[in-house]
This record gives sequence, C-alpha cells and structure tokens, in this order.
Amino acid sequence: MPVAKDARLFYKQLFVLVGPIALQNLISAAVNSADVLMLNYVGQTALAASSLAGQVSFVLMLFYVGLASGLVMLTAQYWGRGDSYSIETLAGIALKISGAVGLVFAGASFFCPELLMRIFTNEPKLIQTGAEYLKIVSLSFLLMSVSQVYEAVFKSIEKVRIVTAITFITLTLNIILNAVFIFGLFGAPKLGIRGVALATTISRVVEILICIGVSFAVREVKLRPSVLFRKNTVLMRDFVHYSFPAMGNEVVWGLAFSIYSAILGRLGEDIVASNSVVAVVRELASVLCFGMAYGGAILLGKEMGGSNLEHARADASRLWRSVTVAGFLASLVILALRPLVLSMVTLTPTATHYLSLMLIISAVNIFGAAINTGFICGLFRAGGDAKFGLIMDSIAMWGVSIPLGLLAAFVLKLPPVWVYLILSLDEFEKIPFVIWHYRKDTWVKNITRDFDSEEKALE
Repeated sequence: MPVAKDARLFYKQLFVLVGPIALQNLISAAVNSADVLMLNYVGQTALAASSLAGQVSFVLMLFYVGLASGLVMLTAQYWGRGDSYSIETLAGIALKISGAVGLVFAGASFFCPELLMRIFTNEPKLIQTGAEYLKIVSLSFLLMSVSQVYEAVFKSIEKVRIVTAITFITLTLNIILNAVFIFGLFGAPKLGIRGVALATTISRVVEILICIGVSFAVREVKLRPSVLFRKNTVLMRDFVHYSFPAMGNEVVWGLAFSIYSAILGRLGEDIVASNSVVAVVRELASVLCFGMAYGGAILLGKEMGGSNLEHARADASRLWRSVTVAGFLASLVILALRPLVLSMVTLTPTATHYLSLMLIISAVNIFGAAINTGFICGLFRAGGDAKFGLIMDSIAMWGVSIPLGLLAAFVLKLPPVWVYLILSLDEFEKIPFVIWHYRKDTWVKNITRDFDSEEKALE
C-alpha cells in the first residue's frame, strides 16, 4: 500500500533529526561502555564505586535533561513561529536556573563527597573510592550547566548535526583521556578511577568552549551573554509553568532510579557491579527509540507552534508506532548482546550469574520504557504537557516500586535479582494510563505567545 505524501515527509524529517540524536546517544553510551571495560581491568571495587558515584552526576544530568526538555518544549514551538527573540530570552532564563543548580552540585561534590557516597552504599571501600572520583569531577557539573542549555537550543532550531559533532569530539576525547589516565599511557600518571574523573572534566572544558564558539556562528539565534540580563515576565511565567513539570518529572524519575541503586547498593558489591554493566548495555540498545521520542518532540512542537494541529495529530500517531517498533528492536539487541557481554566482563561467579538474569529482565523492561518515553517525552511534551509524566512517575515509582523494593530487600529479604525484577516493573504499571491520556487528545496545543500584542521588557 503506498505511503501518503505527508507520512513520507514526516518520516524523512524524523530520520534527519533522529539519526544525529541516536548517534549522539550511541557515542555517549560508547564512552560509558569504554569506562566499564577499562575499570573492569582495574578491579570490581573501582567498577562498583564508579557506578555508585555516577549516580550523583546521573541525578544532575537528569535535571539538565529535564530543563533542556522543558526548554525545547517551548523553543521548538517558537521556532515554528520564527520568533528568535523568545528563543533567546528563554535560553537566558534556562542558563540562570541551570547555573544555580550546577553550582550546588559542584560544591557538594567537592566539599562533602563522602556524605554523598553514603547515600548509595555503606561499604567503606566503595565510599572512599567513589569520593575520590566525585571531588575531581565536581567542576564538570558546573560546566555542564552552560553546555546543556546551548545544545538544547541548537536541537530546537534543528541544528542537531552540530550537537552530534560536539558530542563526537568531546566524548572521543573523553575515551582517549580515560585510557591515558586509567592505565598511565604516554608517561601520564596511572590514576585508575581518578583518571576517569579527570578525563571527564577536561572533556567538559572542551565541550563548553566549542558550544560558545558555535553560538557565534549560528545566525538564526544569538546566544550572547546579554541574554542572561534580558527580562520578560510573560516568558518567565511560561517557562515556569511548562518547563518546571518537565524538570520535576526527570528529577523524580532520576531520584527514583538513584533510590533503586541505593537499595541494590546495600545488597552487596556483586549486584552493584552487575547493575553497572546492565545500565551500559541498556543505554547502547535504546539509542534509537529514545532518539525517536526526543527528535519527534521537536517536529511535533514545531508543527503545533505553527498552528498545524491536525497535521501534528497525524504525525503523533506515526511517531508512537515508530517508537514502539524501535523498543521491540532494542529488546532483541539486549538479548543478542547477552552472550558477548557475559564473555567480555570479569566479575565474580555470583555477579556473573546476576548479570545473566538481569540482562533478560532489562530486555523486557526496555520495551515498556520505549512506549512510555515515546508518549510522555515525545508526544505529550511537544504540546507542553509535562505534568502528566510527573504525576505518573511519582505514583508508579515512588508510590509503588520503591515501597515494594524496600519491602522485598529489607523485610522479605528476597534474593538481589528478585529485588531488581520488582524495581523493573514500573514501566508496565504506567502503560494503560499513558494510552488513556493519549486518547483524551488534550495534549495537542499551541503554547506560544504573540509578542506583537505583549509588552516586551528588554535591557
């Protein structure tokens, strides 16, 4: 059956956006894979400590992802209107908020890293090793507060290839520096886990310098320091109204995952090491489906901002079906990689047994995650509806999965893999409600303002 012209155009536009986003996610996952493989040679303690210390940056990164998602939610719609003034002003608002949060995380990681590590584990070796990592990597948390906002704006105006190029350069540098500092290559000191932190920090310095340089070359939007001092009460109010639920959703989701890690972190080093490997495999397998969700959100947001709501509805249907297929393929990828992963890592026999079972559980879980991400982060956020995702994750993760996980781990004292399985059920708890919300059709909205009739306040 021939595909309609509009459908062909949508899939072509989606491919143009998703390809670079998926490649960017793949590169990021490759860096994490390289870290795991290299630290595997250093020792299981370094691998487990890196995984737990990484939860701090994971929570911060999810805040940045939420802020960026909220920013893209608005800027993609203003891009559909051709309104560069609003895009620049919103970027300035986002930079002020992300900078404040980045400063808090950087300060906490530098001045009290042991306290942060005790959130995730009570094993002295892991606390000490992870604290060394956090102290060195703390500067990178502040640098990310700028680069993540810049890259979000570039994506929203469909400069996705630029973001992919920045990611490729900085993360390739990260991999090279990891090898140099972990193993002491080319006369460098042999730093182990501290080398991973140092490599990350240097790479973030390079990333922010490239972002600032690119911002002067992009003609459509001028991201100059002056946007920090721009004032617009209407856009500030809209940013808070639409973006804060997206930030809240990511933070609620991320903190819940950190609690999952904290629960597992108290069940022994074996389950922690296995979980760190599973996380990397999962990230590698999911690059396409999550890239589709976030790339599709940009396309749908642009259409809604241009008041093409019927076209947006049709493309939304195509998007969620595409993401579902991609999620099924991600499940198959994890199952296909399972024998290779088990042969590549050097863990204790118990940890290897855990890893084998956890990969199967993750293969099933990722299918549900792809469906939910396609709807919540793709379709709903494109129309400014981030509150639904915040409510769903709060109930499913904090109201159901975390209490059940705590009960299973510390009251019923079930085996660690059973605890992991229980913590992985949250995605399937959400699916029926997500589909119900999609069919209500209340999420299809144009949320832009006409500033010809609004008061502008520029310095």
